[in-house]
Amino acid sequence: MFVGITNTPRDYTWGSTSAISDLLGTPASGGPEAELWFGAHPLSPSRIVDPAAAGGHATLDRFIAADPAAALGAERRSDTLPFLLKILAAEVPLSLQAHPSIEQAEAGFAREQEAGVPLDAEHRLYKDELHKPELTLALSPTFEALAGFRELSETRGLVKELGAYARAGEEGDAELLTAFADRFAGEPSGVIREVVAWALGGGDDVTRTIGAVTRAAAAAGERSSFAREHATTVQLAELHPGDPGILVALLLNRLSLAQGQALYLPSGNIHSYQRGLAVEIMAASDNVLRGGLTPKHVDAAELQEVLNFTPVPAPLLMPEDGGRGVEIFRPDVPDFVLARVTVGAAGARDGYQLSGPETATWTPPGASIVLAIGGTAEISGTVSFVSLREGQAAFVTPDEGTLSVAGSACVFIASGA
Repeated sequence: MFVGITNTPRDYTWGSTSAISDLLGTPASGGPEAELWFGAHPLSPSRIVDPAAAGGHATLDRFIAADPAAALGAERRSDTLPFLLKILAAEVPLSLQAHPSIEQAEAGFAREQEAGVPLDAEHRLYKDELHKPELTLALSPTFEALAGFRELSETRGLVKELGAYARAGEEGDAELLTAFADRFAGEPSGVIREVVAWALGGGDDVTRTIGAVTRAAAAAGERSSFAREHATTVQLAELHPGDPGILVALLLNRLSLAQGQALYLPSGNIHSYQRGLAVEIMAASDNVLRGGLTPKHVDAAELQEVLNFTPVPAPLLMPEDGGRGVEIFRPDVPDFVLARVTVGAAGARDGYQLSGPETATWTPPGASIVLAIGGTAEISGTVSFVSLREGQAAFVTPDEGTLSVAGSACVFIASGA
């Protein structure tokens, strides 16, 4: 069964005012449109386009709850949809954040439940008992992000270079940057843990160092081999003056995803999306621990409890070959898998251009959501079919089996792994 679904974009302040509406070909709301959710998450479940064709149910979560076996299949691991699919449009940087493991989420959720913290409280950290690994695939020509602690040798080089741009005598910048550089001697994960704890602890020394780092980054400009990192530092300082997260951001991999590239963030990976339009899939959790660069509630101590301080290379995820016209992005978690199916001369706004065979097929491992990006797609299964225009989506019950895609479009198929 194909069930047409839709939703209203989330109006988080960091969202673009036009990217999602341009992609969907719909009028802009006039305010920020940050995320469009496709799934059954209780915070914003997808609305069913034609409730009469779905047993009278108005939202996807209610449709699934009415008959989990039919909606999710006999092999389901639970009676809820394990993933959430989104379109994400960032106009300005998001908060510095990470997500817990399942064990950490279970412990944190139980702790806050016992303490009587309301689920909708601003300072509530653990909204559920789930982890939240996530995969993000760039739709815009580039998608900018900070993700994971970079190799310490590179960070040492960056901080040392900053010292060369400090102007002698200006508020003691040279001395501050020398002291900052001295903090990076030692074993990588231990050093990173200590620098993060020092920075997020705040205080006059941290505030003065932020100023020195920002002034040196501005002076370095495009002459530096770390020009992109320095530009990010200056931007974050303009948006969040004096925020300790500016120093933590300095330690992260600075990435520019090309259109079609994917980034995978497991539990404990610190990150901050900077700008761009993307398709995102994640475990269906709302557990976010923030450490700065945001007006929202920050709990630096709890963030540090869940962080993985081990340096990692840029966390890109390469696709598997799923046959003609099909690429499969499969991370190492059982919650989700994402297929990109391209047929005909697919195109979308923001220059998202692909071409593929006249038809392509893929078999989702379970219940799935299909989302068309660019053009029109006809998708058929064992039982029925659906036609989707650009920006339209449908929930697919597992009895449809192998899905055949025709037309001229790029179709994302999200499913539990």
